[in-house]
Amino acid sequence: MKLKITIDQKTYEVEVEAAEPEAPVQPAHSFAVESAPVRVPGRTAPEPVPVANVDEDKVCRSPVSGIVVKATAQVGQTLQVGDVLLILEAMKMETSVTAPVAGKVAAIKVGPGDSVQSGQVLVEFE
Repeated sequence: MKLKITIDQKTYEVEVEAAEPEAPVQPAHSFAVESAPVRVPGRTAPEPVPVANVDEDKVCRSPVSGIVVKATAQVGQTLQVGDVLLILEAMKMETSVTAPVAGKVAAIKVGPGDSVQSGQVLVEFE
């Protein structure tokens, strides 16, 4: 089949032919892959406590879903507003979780390696 093609105001006559479809290529080697369950280290995150059961003035909740990298606060420690409690990793970025209130740490509900959900209680204050 002959075609006329114009490029930059110059006309060219070209001849083309339809190619036969090629047979599918078979792989030279094949092998089976078996899958196995993957175990992720660390504890699973507990379900967030319903708001009705918690005094919001005495807790710190997670601002994002992620993994606890480090707990810098300790039970019994007295903290001021803005002191770092935990470091979370979310989407390969570290987020410092700070104390929303001044007070003494009563309980730390998570540890390094734990998965946490946004809004989950992380630390309780006395």
